[in-house]
Amino acid sequence: MVNNWTKQIQFKLLPGCCLLCGKLTGKQQDLCPACRSKLPVNNHHCRSCAQPLPSSIADGSLCGRCQNKPPSFNHCFAPFRYQDDLTSLHHNFKFHHKLAAGRLMADLMCEQLAASSRQLPQLLVPVPLHARRLRERGFNQAQELTRILSARLSIPVDSHSLCRTRETTAQSSLPKKERRKNIRNAFVLSAKINTPHVAIIDDVMTTGLTVNEIAKILRASGVSEIEIWVFARTP
Repeated sequence: MVNNWTKQIQFKLLPGCCLLCGKLTGKQQDLCPACRSKLPVNNHHCRSCAQPLPSSIADGSLCGRCQNKPPSFNHCFAPFRYQDDLTSLHHNFKFHHKLAAGRLMADLMCEQLAASSRQLPQLLVPVPLHARRLRERGFNQAQELTRILSARLSIPVDSHSLCRTRETTAQSSLPKKERRKNIRNAFVLSAKINTPHVAIIDDVMTTGLTVNEIAKILRASGVSEIEIWVFARTP
């Protein structure tokens, strides 16, 4: 972990304020203990894509989709389920440019990573936006989240080699049958990635088609270990 002395000074001067309920937290995080205890942790999920599983299916089983068609990535790290207060936290970050929300999301991801004792990747690759979409929005939430994670975990970032060459319709606005076609051939590598262990970073994963399309490209370029890191997984 990198030295967080600037963060410590900031919270000493301005005590943390919970981004979910608005109460002072009394600690170096914008999340109070009460709201922290109610977060929907994704602790019962598919071992491959992290899709939340029904309680009747053993934790760590493969979901039906991964059994029928294994994804191009090795596994997905998605510490929370995308529901309840986490939807408003995410919306404030993605659509209202509230960087404090992104910082909190990254903090929570780092906490869960530390608890899992997993081997960290050698490179982080954010899901890119098309140039036109980036100009309109002025902000790529995946890239910003990657920047914070990189600083916290001391892992380098490659935000240039992967390009989005085709502007696609937002996946969330399309029926399931059209999403695969919408994202096909939307990404290219402008330079080969020679790192064997890579994590693709995005904010929320729903169907997983976007990150899987990117994983196919990285796999074809020679990357042997591909993880997906997202803050939350849609049930």
